[in-house]
Amino acid sequence: MPKSFRSLLILLALSAGLAGCGTINEKLSAGAGDYVPQWAGGLPSDAPPRAGTPQYDAYMKERERKRLMPAADREKEEQAEKGATGPASGTAVR
Repeated sequence: MPKSFRSLLILLALSAGLAGCGTINEKLSAGAGDYVPQWAGGLPSDAPPRAGTPQYDAYMKERERKRLMPAADREKEEQAEKGATGPASGTAVR
């Protein structure tokens, strides 16, 4: 009897530990994903900021400003941004 009771207790402890890891990872995964490098499956470099942060508010204001801008002006601004961040060699990127 003691051997089966001990085995049952060990099995119960392992099950509880495994269940605990699942709930901890669920709660931490939202914030911990920010620290995973992009090469390991993390967020891409052009991902928008998280909601609720000051960077997110600034991002949304800029997005709304561009949305209200006429299409011709928006295209000119995008071309200027691409020219500023494009390759320095002067070759076209396809």
